[in-house]
Amino acid sequence: MSFAKKTVQHLDCAGKRVFVRVDFNVPTANGEVTDDTRIVAAIPTIRYLLQKGARVVLASHLGRPKGGPEPKYSMKPVKVRLERLLRMDVAWADDCVGEAAEAASRALKDGEVLLLENLRFHPEEEKNVPAFAEALAKLGDCYVNDAFGTAHRAHASTEGVTHFLRPSVAGFLMQKELDYLGKALDQPKRPFVAVLGGSKISGKIDVITALLGKVDRLLIGGAMMFTFNKAKGLATGKSLVEDDRVEMAKAVLEQAAAKGVELVLPVDCIASTAPDGTAPGAPVKVDALTPDQMGVDIGPESVKLFASKLADAGTVVWNGPMGIFEVEAFAAGTMGVAKAISVLKEKGAVTVVGGGDSVAAVQQSGMAEKFSHLSTGGGASLEFLEGKVLPGVEALENEGAA
Repeated sequence: MSFAKKTVQHLDCAGKRVFVRVDFNVPTANGEVTDDTRIVAAIPTIRYLLQKGARVVLASHLGRPKGGPEPKYSMKPVKVRLERLLRMDVAWADDCVGEAAEAASRALKDGEVLLLENLRFHPEEEKNVPAFAEALAKLGDCYVNDAFGTAHRAHASTEGVTHFLRPSVAGFLMQKELDYLGKALDQPKRPFVAVLGGSKISGKIDVITALLGKVDRLLIGGAMMFTFNKAKGLATGKSLVEDDRVEMAKAVLEQAAAKGVELVLPVDCIASTAPDGTAPGAPVKVDALTPDQMGVDIGPESVKLFASKLADAGTVVWNGPMGIFEVEAFAAGTMGVAKAISVLKEKGAVTVVGGGDSVAAVQQSGMAEKFSHLSTGGGASLEFLEGKVLPGVEALENEGAA
């Protein structure tokens, strides 16, 4: 998969309808957007197109509607927030395909914006039905994908539409994701350190295996550390252990040793009897968990160890929290690692946080601007790190192509 894609800057878009796939899958409550991070992230692409005199048609999904329109998943609250952010009126279409939507797209004047209703109100979107993709293509004269968060899915609006609408290029947000994640994997400044957390080794095994061929050091936290500890014969108490993955963990330890990758596991953890924070937690050495205790976070000695292993890094990729960070009492490990990584950018390191919970943790910490890049795509960034081809990226035109 080529990471060098044509972008909006290659488009001759004045007076043309530009169909832009954005990721406006944002949380809403009581008919209002509660977190507009993803909308804000798409604004540079939208503003650029408007300044060039394009007629911008925006398409996104929101939530998981079950096979048809559901009012709670309407894009209408997004329209209100988008108007506030752009400081201009945004036209509206009650559907994302059909005669009314086509008419709304053709009614746009240069420098105007239209927002379509939720793509997933049609099951054909996720099934990538060609006729639906063709219907979407009738709303534009060219195509821009700025929704990295959905690039790992071959849906009608991310892959299918590119068969009917050319040129198909990347927006600025998509380009930034490909630049940072692509360079981290292809041309990392050394030492290259990956920090992986989260609960299950099964969800991260493909990433671990892919990164073992690229990184100099691999730091593993989160509950999946206990599957590794069990593989090493250590007591794990009531901690989350995937018994069917213990052999896999052993194999990873052997592969790391064979490839000369330093695999670092926590030396202590916060032990508690209740994962919801109703029982106090206290640091214990990882081999000292009692049968009634579970590890809920990495401990203070592990935070120090991880910080020392990160100190000289040239490139850092971080995916997954170190513990149950959504419980305040068990967030210190994740925040400690965030702090250790946050000081590296000033030293010239490239620091990338790969989507999902890790990005939420960094934003909670108030240190977001101290990282090189926070990925907007959870599943997409994970699959990217695994080395998988992302259909929504593959479908875009390569830079240098005629």
